[in-house]
Amino acid sequence: MGVTDKVWDALTTVIKMNDKVVGLAATAKDQQARIEKLTERVIRLEATLDVLMRKGGGGSSGEPKQLPGS
Repeated sequence: MGVTDKVWDALTTVIKMNDKVVGLAATAKDQQARIEKLTERVIRLEATLDVLMRKGGGGSSGEPKQLPGS
C-alpha cells in the first residue's frame, strides 16, 4: 500500500467520523429538547399538585397536606 493510499484511507476515515459526529450532535440536540419539555411538564404537574393540595385543605390547623417523604 502506497503513501497515497494511506493518506486517502485516512482522509476517508476522517470524513466518516465527521459524519458520525454531526449525527451525534443532532441526536444530542433532540434529546436536550425532549428533556427540556419533560422538565416543563414536571414543573407544571408539581404546581398543579401544589394548588390542588392547598385547595383541598390540610388538617385542622389549616396547613396544607404533604405527600409522604416530603
